[in-house]
Amino acid sequence: MKRLFLLEDDLSLINGLSFALKKEGYETEVARTMLEARRMWSDGKYDLAILDVSLPDGCGFDFCRQMRQTSKVPILFLTAADEETDIIMGLDIGGDDYMTKPFKLAVFLSRINALLRRSDNFNREDTQLSSNGVTLRLLEGTAYKGGEKIELTANEYKLLRLFMENPGQVLSPEQILGRLWDCGEEYVDGSTLTVYIRRLRTKVEEDPGKPDRIVTVRRMGYKWNMDR
Repeated sequence: MKRLFLLEDDLSLINGLSFALKKEGYETEVARTMLEARRMWSDGKYDLAILDVSLPDGCGFDFCRQMRQTSKVPILFLTAADEETDIIMGLDIGGDDYMTKPFKLAVFLSRINALLRRSDNFNREDTQLSSNGVTLRLLEGTAYKGGEKIELTANEYKLLRLFMENPGQVLSPEQILGRLWDCGEEYVDGSTLTVYIRRLRTKVEEDPGKPDRIVTVRRMGYKWNMDR
């Protein structure tokens, strides 16, 4: 059962939404103030959050900012304010959808179902990469070979992720350097990249001297081999 978090101070709306969500098969926990919301959020695990913007002791936008420091769950804002600037702000700070009061219950439920569906797809498809016996758990930033954890440096992990996200595609040294080390990090040239490739091979290949996962394509670059 999906657990939903509702931050709302209007008791009549709370009762109506809670009843409708229960009929849809969702478990809903309700907070009516920012103080209560902070306590409940820190103690619980939820699949989606529904946040009112105007609260007796604060603003749902502020709570959204706090949530986004630690959580990627979908967030739907509910508010009486329909100003474009409010809607833009809500989405820019991490909200996924925005509904203005009053709203139709059927539309509300449809939005909830859609957000949860997209979240499920993200969790299935985008949080793990696996091929050739190697697995990356993207949210954890960890790598495994044959079920055993591989100890990688931050740059080795980024390099491996780049290869696994582009299987079978030849990446030139210039492409790799441009994708991974062009954001103000330590300077890396072609010779240093060769060292990174060699070190990464010692950790992901069965025989680093004869690599069949990260292969060199003569005069072109490197690729994550899907034909091994």
